Amino acid sequence: MKSFYFLIFFLLFSFCIHAQENSPFNTGFEEKISSKILGQERKFWIHIPNSNGGNKIKDKGHYPVIYLLDGSENFNTVVSITEHMSESGFCPPMIVVGILHANRVSDLTIGADKELPGIAGNGEKFMSFVGKELIPYIDTTYPTTTYKTFIGHSLGGLTVMNAFLHQPDLFNSYVSLDGSLWWDNKKIVKEAKDILPTQNYKGKTLFIAMANRMERGVDTLSVQKDTSGSTALIRSNLEFIKDVSKNKKNHLRFKYKYYEDDNHPSVRLIGEYDALRFIFDFYKLKIYESEINNPDFKLDSLLVSHYKNVSEKMGYNIKPDESQVNNLGYKMIGTKQFKKAETLFKLNIANNPNSGNCYDSIGDLYLETGDKASAIESFKKALTLKEIPESKEKLQHLLNEVKK
Repeated sequence: MKSFYFLIFFLLFSFCIHAQENSPFNTGFEEKISSKILGQERKFWIHIPNSNGGNKIKDKGHYPVIYLLDGSENFNTVVSITEHMSESGFCPPMIVVGILHANRVSDLTIGADKELPGIAGNGEKFMSFVGKELIPYIDTTYPTTTYKTFIGHSLGGLTVMNAFLHQPDLFNSYVSLDGSLWWDNKKIVKEAKDILPTQNYKGKTLFIAMANRMERGVDTLSVQKDTSGSTALIRSNLEFIKDVSKNKKNHLRFKYKYYEDDNHPSVRLIGEYDALRFIFDFYKLKIYESEINNPDFKLDSLLVSHYKNVSEKMGYNIKPDESQVNNLGYKMIGTKQFKKAETLFKLNIANNPNSGNCYDSIGDLYLETGDKASAIESFKKALTLKEIPESKEKLQHLLNEVKK
C-alpha cells in the first residue's frame, strides 16, 4: 500500500514543482474560454508557427495542431521541437495548444477512486470539453488543418491512451510518454484487449515512450514477473505494447521505445522529439546530389510524387513549398540545366498562379537563356500580381534594349 500512496503523491506534485517558473510568453500567448461542459473557465497556451509571423492571420497558411496535456510543463519544449523540425524540413510548421490544468488528477483520470474521493475521475467530462469545445474553438479562431496530434505524459499519457481506445477519430496521432496505465487496476490495459482486435486504426499513428523505473540488474523482460507497486507503470505499458504488437490487422502505425538512460521526468523531452520524428517520417523531401546533377532526372516529377504521398498521409492536399521549388529552380540555372529549371518554375506557377514572385523567377530564367520576349511577358505578368521593384527594373531595362 505504501507504493500506491507514493505513486499518488508523485502524480499530485511532480508537475507542480516548477510550474510557476515557466512562462508561455517567449513562445506563445495565453487564451481562455468558458466551458459549459466543465462549468468553469479554462486556460491554454498557444503557439502559432514562426513562419506565420506568430499571429492568427489565416491567409498565410494553415497548420496541423498539437494538443498538449500538462501545458505548463510541456509547452516550451514541444514548441522548440516543432520549430526546429519544421525549419529542418522534418515536419510541417504546427500550431501547439498547451492545455493547463487547475487539477490535473481530476482532468486526467476516469472513474472515482476510493483513495482520492472528490478529486479523481472527471476525465470523461474533460475529454468532452476538448472534443466539443476546445477543438472547435481552435479550428474557428486559428488557421488549422484537419490533422491533429495528442500528446500526454504520465497521467496525461493515460488520457491519451483512453482517447486512443475510445475516441480514435478525434486525433490522427497519439503519443503516450510513460503513461500511468496502472491506474484503476490497469483498467485501460484490460479494455485494450477487447478493443484492439476489432478497431480499424487505418491512418492512425501511436507512439509509446517508457522510462527506466527499475532496480539495478532488472530489465524489461524480468520486470514482468515482478508484482510490486514501484514497477506497476512499466509493467502495464509493456503489457499494453504486447497487445498492440500482436494485433497486426487493425492497420495501426505503431512504434514504442524504451529509454534505459531516462527517468520519468526526463523522458518527456526525448520522447516528444522521437515521437514527432516517427509521426512525420514521411514528410522530409530527399534529393540526392546525383539527381540534381543528372540533366535527365525529373525533379518536378519527384516533387509531385513526394507531395502526393505527404497529402495522402496528412489527409488533405499539400503542394510543394513555393520557396523550396524556387530555390531548386535557381540552383538549376546556376548549373546551366535550363530545361530542369523551366519545369520547376512552371510547376511553381501552376501551384501558385497568383504569385508575382513565381513569374519573376521564370523571367530570370528567360533572361539567362536570351529569350527576351518571354522574359518581358513574364515580368509584365509578375507586376500585374505584385509591385516588385526588381521586376520593374528588369522589365524597363529590357524594353529600353528593344527600342534601340
